[in-house]
Amino acid sequence: MSQQISIPKPIHRGKLRTFFGKEYFILKRRMLWWLKRNSFAKQNPKVDLPFIVFAHQSVLLRPLKDVDMHLQQNKVTNLRIAIQHLNGIVIQPGETFSIWKNVGRTSASKGYLPGLTLENGKVSQGIGGGLCQLGNLLYWMVLHSPLTITERWRHGFDVFPDVNRTIPFACGATLSYNYVDLQFTNTTTETFHIHLWLDETHLHGSIRSDKAPKHSYEIFETDHHFVQQWWGGYTRHNRIWKRITELNSNESRDELVSENNAIMMYSPLIDNTK
Repeated sequence: MSQQISIPKPIHRGKLRTFFGKEYFILKRRMLWWLKRNSFAKQNPKVDLPFIVFAHQSVLLRPLKDVDMHLQQNKVTNLRIAIQHLNGIVIQPGETFSIWKNVGRTSASKGYLPGLTLENGKVSQGIGGGLCQLGNLLYWMVLHSPLTITERWRHGFDVFPDVNRTIPFACGATLSYNYVDLQFTNTTTETFHIHLWLDETHLHGSIRSDKAPKHSYEIFETDHHFVQQWWGGYTRHNRIWKRITELNSNESRDELVSENNAIMMYSPLIDNTK
């Protein structure tokens, strides 16, 4: 990766253009759903598959600079509502999992509350905000499975300094109804089951299978660095790799998952340890 990679200065569009642009893409995605309606995975709470492929958890309430904690608390409510539509989804061979196809549009009438959202790298709030934590958890789990990611959108901005980061930068998935989605497809002969739940402190998830795992997975980063751009801001870059190891032979191979370039909303020179 070039150490002098150039990122253009962010473009700020008007509210009217943004609104109608979003509605156009929402309608376009709904038409695509209808055309492919028989290919999406569905919930089946009665299924309980025996083998755990991967499990993960993330902290629900995390203090963020200049962000009111009530938005984090509202996020917990939003997550609880959303996972009701995702927990228990069974992904048969050839089927695709979609967050938004199952969750639907978030609205106050469904019980969703104002939560944290990001717009052009700036912290804001909107009904149903905070569901990116769900996208992040699912994306990280799928990276540790044989499922194939067919749609994932990365965050174009690095908004908050690292605090107790446990996974590499840019291993998340941003969400925006309904065309900024996380989708993954089962291209194997196995059947998979998504399990999601909340406790007092964490969002939990696991992927289970009807067959014992044949591989192990390791996700790691290379080429992590910062660049000061010609327009004065800083950008952050890395590559994410997936190491797949065959359990019987112990042979492994590395696959490039993504190359990430994000505009930083803080200086990389500040002390982030405090």
